[in-house]
Amino acid sequence: MDSSSRRMVINVGGVRFETFASTLLTFPGTKLSTLAELSPSETGNYDPQRNEFFFDRNPEVFGYILDYYRTKHLHCSGNMCRAVLKEELAFWEVSFAQLSHCCWLNIYNKSQAMEDVSSWDQMGPSDEPILLQTDRVDRSWRGRWQPKVWNLFHKPYSSLAAMGVTAISLLFIIGAIIIYFEETKPHFSHVQNKSHSSEYDPLVHMEVVFEIPSYLFYLELFCVFWFGLELSTRLFFCPNRKKFLKSPLNWVDFLSLFPVFVELMARGPIEKTDNVWKVLGLIRIVYILKLFRLVRLMESSLVLRVLSGTLRAITREIFILMLILALECLLFAALAFHLEWSSIGGDQHRHELFEDIYGCCWWAIITLTTVGYGDIYPITTAGRIVASLAAISGILTIVLPIPILMIKFQHYYSIALAKEKLKLQQTW
Repeated sequence: MDSSSRRMVINVGGVRFETFASTLLTFPGTKLSTLAELSPSETGNYDPQRNEFFFDRNPEVFGYILDYYRTKHLHCSGNMCRAVLKEELAFWEVSFAQLSHCCWLNIYNKSQAMEDVSSWDQMGPSDEPILLQTDRVDRSWRGRWQPKVWNLFHKPYSSLAAMGVTAISLLFIIGAIIIYFEETKPHFSHVQNKSHSSEYDPLVHMEVVFEIPSYLFYLELFCVFWFGLELSTRLFFCPNRKKFLKSPLNWVDFLSLFPVFVELMARGPIEKTDNVWKVLGLIRIVYILKLFRLVRLMESSLVLRVLSGTLRAITREIFILMLILALECLLFAALAFHLEWSSIGGDQHRHELFEDIYGCCWWAIITLTTVGYGDIYPITTAGRIVASLAAISGILTIVLPIPILMIKFQHYYSIALAKEKLKLQQTW
């Protein structure tokens, strides 16, 4: 009998597999082909009493490998672990690259899902309990009160008192924003003559001046006093001040103290000129930014955490989308400008809208995002064709990535939901 046609029995993890030696010789240079080429006594894995080769390996993966020798196509089940498969293939000296594309896609998707599961914990809030983790034992009165006061100002749902402090802080923020909006009313401004003319130098200078009522100043001062008290308390009782100072929201709290302090240094509600009013008003925008602390009230919201994690996961895709929009903006702006001017024969007095490419870039952004203010628009046939193409391109560029965001969101939501259920089971 030909040696290649002899039957061979291979016991893998207690499961017996029987095949011909010719099948094992399909791929020379592998461990199984060596079993068929050498005599049983030379292999070291042969059991003469049972007339079989024994390997204490994964029998499921070996079944796929044996089928690979039979059909020359390596397939595996969709629920196979990638690490286990790679380890077993390396033992049997079969390249992982031989895996068929259909199975490779399943393995890749599953391994990617597992990576997302392992990275989900890193996407959670990063400034929550870390500030309470300290190796030093502070036995002073500050150390005894530190956890209580920190939770009072940092964790709204830790106690009824913490919820009360959060509500008071929210009311002060809303009050400061209302005062900020009140100061922008037109009846607080008037034109004042700032001329310093003489008989020989008749210079007339009119300037817009804002006179804010004193009661608004003192109300804002009261709100800022609370902001300062809250910030100083949180800073004093924070165990990790270095990490505290790295938080952008804490810097927002710090900047919110400036507008009123500038007026205090000027000894009361100053008569604001146009430039001073603009600068102080710009700084007062931080009152609105303080509303981002409302996120802490919704930190238990699974949807909010999933949305935040999804946006961080698709940062690269968002950057590519912005890059494509920028390229489209430059392309359509340049096309519209040159086509508009070439179509009207270069008569500058006949085209007062597309004055330069910078203005065309503004038009292109508004068109690509399908906002369409109508302040700038093409008046020639060629320009309108470019505008139509820009609108269609903008729709395709913005609409097509939306399914990607939805798929990612659904994927991370299922992961987060599974994690929450796992936490509940661990607490039982």
